[in-house]
Amino acid sequence: MTQTSDPTRLTAAETAARIASGEISAVEVAEAHLARIEAVDEKVHAFLHVDREGALARARAVDAKRARGERLGPLAGVPLALKDIFTTEGVPTTCGSKILEGWIPPYDATVTRRLREADVVVLGKTNMDEFAMGSSTENSAYGPTGNPWDLTRIPGGSGGGSSAALASYQAPLAIGTDTGGSIRQPAAVTGTVGVKPTYGGVSRYGMIAFSSSLDQGGPCARTVLDAALLHEVIAGHDPLDSTSIDAPVPAVVEAARDGNVAGLRVGVVKEFGGEGYQAGVMRRFTESVELLRELGAEIVELSCPSFDKALAAYYLIAPSECSSNLARFDAMRYGLRVGDDGSRSAEEVTSLTREAGFGPEVKRRIMLGTYALSSGYYDAYYGSAQKVRTLIKRDFDAAFGQVDVLISPTTPTTAFPIGERADDPMAMYLADLCTIPANLAGNAAMSLPCGLAPEDGLPVGLQIIAPAMADDRLYRVGAAVEAAFHARWGHPLLEEAPAL
Repeated sequence: MTQTSDPTRLTAAETAARIASGEISAVEVAEAHLARIEAVDEKVHAFLHVDREGALARARAVDAKRARGERLGPLAGVPLALKDIFTTEGVPTTCGSKILEGWIPPYDATVTRRLREADVVVLGKTNMDEFAMGSSTENSAYGPTGNPWDLTRIPGGSGGGSSAALASYQAPLAIGTDTGGSIRQPAAVTGTVGVKPTYGGVSRYGMIAFSSSLDQGGPCARTVLDAALLHEVIAGHDPLDSTSIDAPVPAVVEAARDGNVAGLRVGVVKEFGGEGYQAGVMRRFTESVELLRELGAEIVELSCPSFDKALAAYYLIAPSECSSNLARFDAMRYGLRVGDDGSRSAEEVTSLTREAGFGPEVKRRIMLGTYALSSGYYDAYYGSAQKVRTLIKRDFDAAFGQVDVLISPTTPTTAFPIGERADDPMAMYLADLCTIPANLAGNAAMSLPCGLAPEDGLPVGLQIIAPAMADDRLYRVGAAVEAAFHARWGHPLLEEAPAL
């Protein structure tokens, strides 16, 4: 266990253990993190809303449970930062958009409810690219978030607020969502751990929809074990979500505590490398491959040729689904309403509201998706993209017939400067080159730190991909890599992050 008197520097597992033993109270832990937020978040801008009173009330309830001798759950009293895409009863939920500014939901998302039931202390809602559309958190209507390693650089996206909250020690746990890499890519560029569970493994009820066949909520943390503990809390079947898998949650915590990869077959995909990949990223990835070989894993090189088409397919499927999902924001039921002065029709009010409420990236994707779905173009664009999706799934099936997991760099580069790609959508979209295939196939995937790029001293992420409902394999491999890195360097990589 970490020897420190600062509660913000503990892992989630350590925090829960100290609260359960009475060494520290949940209120003390919550107050320490709230003080940390007050001290540094003006620079980082990880949070859109801090629920101070709600957090302290939940922490007091945990302390009261312990005082009564009631059994506490594995994460009771542990603070968490919640991406502002999950509805939270009585707490603002904006999805990073002006069109939902000030909206207070009357109900909890299933993920939110499960966190409350587990006595996790939700500190507040984190910044994000508007409606989860982006790879940098620059598309938030409320301003960008900075990367705690270098505040002039992006913290990833769309869940950059959640990853930045972890990397700046404002919370030991966070929740993100992953449509094309929005949990894993922020984890990679901030030196944290992020997991996209199997599609359907975590309920989407109350998670504001971007692309319904791709969206997946998941855990974010600073260690593999912490991510597994959070995964176990939020996962499981939910009858309120028609895409939820009615099957037991894989034994992710057990796998994270094991971390034995001897005899495991690990595939290295030829298509995840080459031109466009930063030299330092590939160097750290190659070292990770050799590390797994030293740990007893069998390394197998293989090819998945359809992966080269994944980016194009994704940017037809996701915008098409978003153009349908975002049609609900019509100024008639909730959120922003512009131009309703009695002289305009409902159609005019809807048009004016969407013009004022949606940002440029959201409008770009709505228009792209509407075009792809339009009469005469559906088969040429959306239909063709779905065929490519089938080919990608077949490539995964063939690969997993040879290996147990696949590995790759999580992102082609380290964190890029804020504003560098703002006017170049294609360059921005390339940040998701390695992460998108797993979303298209519905597989489970994780990113964890594998070192710092020598040319800029910024974190590099290792991606692990497992078959659907084999999420435990992610944690087994992730725990092995994490332990080996810590043994080699003597401390978590994250502690090298510049102090704020």
